[in-house]
Amino acid sequence: MAKAVILGNHDAWTTQQFSGKKKDGVQLQLECLGKEHVGYQRMDFPVLKLSVVGGRPFSCGGKQLFRKRLLSARYGIHDMEASTKRIYETVLGTPEDHVVIFLAHNGPTGLGSNMNDICGVDWVYGGGDHGDPDLAQAISHLKETTKFSIPLVVFGHMHKELAHGNGHRKMIVVGEGNTTYLNGAIVPRVKTLINEQGTSNTSVTNSEAPPFTPESKGTIRAFTVVEILDGRLDKIAETWVSVIGDETRVEQEHILFKSGMELSS
Repeated sequence: MAKAVILGNHDAWTTQQFSGKKKDGVQLQLECLGKEHVGYQRMDFPVLKLSVVGGRPFSCGGKQLFRKRLLSARYGIHDMEASTKRIYETVLGTPEDHVVIFLAHNGPTGLGSNMNDICGVDWVYGGGDHGDPDLAQAISHLKETTKFSIPLVVFGHMHKELAHGNGHRKMIVVGEGNTTYLNGAIVPRVKTLINEQGTSNTSVTNSEAPPFTPESKGTIRAFTVVEILDGRLDKIAETWVSVIGDETRVEQEHILFKSGMELSS
């Protein structure tokens, strides 16, 4: 199965020193992923007529470049302007009949500054916009200067559950030009299921789920599933799948978007 990956801030958390004699953690990850890491890269899917374009890797959100030395050493990126230019230019070679889907670690600026907004600051009083300005500027410039269709921008980093028990953030926004911005940062993504002895923190809702035994080590896992039909978004759902032994089953599906459905503000 084909996949596209973008490394985040925690993937570079301890990589602060570089040596020609020893491979750092980022280098090992990049070698493992190969072309599947799309940071500042593009992955084309000709059969599907879509291209996945990566934003700035290792982003931590906000106005400052995170791991500036790392970005400079590996990508020649020294500031936000250079990052914007790199993202923009990566799209330009996309086949004309492809739609463009952005995959970034953090979302763009301009999607709200309230604590519960999709990229809103939730850890300090008053909120703020914690999006990536380079991603926002690149997308804006592409819409101004090209005819590429950008139906979807996918990212994470900004956890669904807000800090200090303040509820949940908005995880989807439909912006200008029918571009949908989708946050997939459900944390934790994997939870342990309750067995017959009641020794965990999550229960299964599907009554047909396989029975537990004292030896059961079941989990329930979150996936954000996007369905695209003829280059247009058709459905987006937060989907929870139980895994018990060799058995897998869809337990919950929360519809975030359906073609023709109006999103609540």
